[in-house]
Amino acid sequence: MSPRSASVNEELRRRSRERLLQAAVEMVAERGYEATTLGDIADRAGSARGLVSYYFPGKRQLLQSAVHRLMHRTLEEALEREPRTQDGRERMARAIDAILGLARERPVLMRQHMAGLLQAEGFVQCPEQQRLAELLRDTVGRHGSADTETDYPMLRSLLMGAVYAAVLPNVPMPITTLRAELFNRYRLDWEMGVPPDTGEASGGTHQKDLSRFFATGDGPDDEPAPPPAQSK
Repeated sequence: MSPRSASVNEELRRRSRERLLQAAVEMVAERGYEATTLGDIADRAGSARGLVSYYFPGKRQLLQSAVHRLMHRTLEEALEREPRTQDGRERMARAIDAILGLARERPVLMRQHMAGLLQAEGFVQCPEQQRLAELLRDTVGRHGSADTETDYPMLRSLLMGAVYAAVLPNVPMPITTLRAELFNRYRLDWEMGVPPDTGEASGGTHQKDLSRFFATGDGPDDEPAPPPAQSK
């Protein structure tokens, strides 16, 4: 059997990483962070346990990357759903509803994510977080910001604060209250986006199957070994 090409190995590594991301959000949502081990995640993903540490420094970093991927793809889906629009106010409304929708529909997962952000390492600067940031910057720009580098961090902070308030154990704030505050700040009409009283879920996040958010391919291909470390 001829050896695989570098491009094939790279594609298999990408799929393996995607499976780990998907398994992480599924298992933490089901069991909680503390009850989920890296071995559990590897088993759910069908990956060799030793490969987890190759892709991610630890469980906290894996979870952050996984949730940032879920947030990015949920936001992307909400912004691009039919009827598609370029209207900046409508896109801002959809963005707010998509993130608040995750807090409403996946509170355990989002609570663990927020707890991780309060740890010493803070944000994990991974590709998933960077893609989420790009979408939020674009949303701020389309909404009319003349200074996205200032207004994007403000939107990010407001959304993080709203999610934290929504998933706080024992005393969560109602999503409708948080939505009203954000909509008022950005001068959005209540009917924009997906109002919570319509019975619809924001960005389709109510579905249990998350596979559409993680490009894992069609089958359980053999995983390649990590590339050898380069000597310094």
